Amino acid sequence: MAAIYYDDECQFCRGMLQRFGRTLARRRFTFVPLQSNDAGRVLGVSEEHLLDEMRVRLEDGAVFGGASAVMAIARHIWWAWPLWALSRLPGAMLLLNAGYRWIARNRHCLNGVCEVRR
Repeated sequence: MAAIYYDDECQFCRGMLQRFGRTLARRRFTFVPLQSNDAGRVLGVSEEHLLDEMRVRLEDGAVFGGASAVMAIARHIWWAWPLWALSRLPGAMLLLNAGYRWIARNRHCLNGVCEVRR
C-alpha cells in the first residue's frame, strides 16, 4: 500500500486529509503522521527536515515530497489526473513547487488559525 505522510499537528493538513481521505483510501493510500516514531527512517529523511513537507511513499518504495508528492497522488485520481498531466509540461513543476512551498510555509496560518498583526 502507498502511504501519505502528513503533519498531524497542522490544522490545514488534517483538514485536507478529512476532505480527501475517503477518495485516497479508496485508491489504497494509508495516512501516517510525520510525527510517528519511524517516519524519518522509512522515508530516509533526517528529523531536522521531516516536517518540511508532506511525503508519499509508493508501493514500490519510491518517496516523493512536496509538489512531487501531490502529483504522485493526483496521478491516481481520475479527476486530478489532468493536473498531473499538466505538471509534465516544461516549467510547470517550478510553479507547482513555488505554490507548494508558499502553502507549506504558511500552513499554520491558513484557515484562520493565526492572525496577522495590523
